[in-house]
Amino acid sequence: MSYLLSPLTVGKLTLKNRLIMPPLATEKCGEEGKPSKALLDYYDEKSRGGYISLIIIEHSFISQQGKASERQLSVADDSLIDSLKELAETIHKNGTKAVMQINHSGSEASREITGMDAVAPSAVINPRFNGPLPRELTHEEIKAIVEEFRVAAYRVKMSGFDGVEIHSAHGYLLNQFLSPITNKRTDEYGGSIFGRIKIHLEVIKAVREAVGEDFPILLRLGAFDYMEGGTSIEDSKIAAVEFEKSGVSIIDVSGGLCGHAGKGSKEQGYFSELSEEIKKAVSIPVILTGGITEARAAEKLLAEGKADLIGVGRAILYDSDWAKKAVE
Repeated sequence: MSYLLSPLTVGKLTLKNRLIMPPLATEKCGEEGKPSKALLDYYDEKSRGGYISLIIIEHSFISQQGKASERQLSVADDSLIDSLKELAETIHKNGTKAVMQINHSGSEASREITGMDAVAPSAVINPRFNGPLPRELTHEEIKAIVEEFRVAAYRVKMSGFDGVEIHSAHGYLLNQFLSPITNKRTDEYGGSIFGRIKIHLEVIKAVREAVGEDFPILLRLGAFDYMEGGTSIEDSKIAAVEFEKSGVSIIDVSGGLCGHAGKGSKEQGYFSELSEEIKKAVSIPVILTGGITEARAAEKLLAEGKADLIGVGRAILYDSDWAKKAVE
């Protein structure tokens, strides 16, 4: 019995195997973040044959202020729903499930892209981005951002996707709240891990209200910063338990302020020490990504209980037949 080929059901979402394609920014969108023909063709090619059980679409911005790059995908306006439906249908017709990732860049956004000042939990330079000093968010602005996540998640559901992923990794806004390096607040949104995840719990609650009880919510967790004074795995285990209690269906483990490359390890599944710890703390499925290029390595990581689902990004990016070969 292959671990990689065994199905997994999470609520109303049934995955035919344990292989997923994690979000990879393509910057193939048209003006205003509308899915282009190039983007649709890309996801058509990646999902062809249905060998990947689930594709998590690259991060989409929830507001102009949270936009990360020029041709990034948008979920910031109702006018995009029809073209997002086309994106979901492109993947579904190939027999693959699709989840959309929603994001606010916080201090990783730049005035050149957004035309606005960058905002963050605190006026602290983001060590991953090293851009200009951001402005600290007010309580009113935090509430507005929670609302933007809620409306974005509703658009994802209206567009026919199978779930929504909240992005709190790689040094973006929610990850900036999580990390003590970028969150120096002294109000209820700072301090202990419970303060630093207050916005996450508000976002999860708002998203859950928007999408209903049976729509899967994933959360990409920057579980460790690999920097002195940063997010620790102990913090992330506490956070993951709270996220599960609040209605998250799957935790997608990645790096924090260090980005998606972690500590630069060469081994396949280099975040496995993090995913294994998170998996022990929660009862919901955990996704592991990070340098996995061989089906045999994916099988071994699942067999050893490091995760429940394996994300293969760059190998599939470079070879659209990777999943076909792996499954066969």
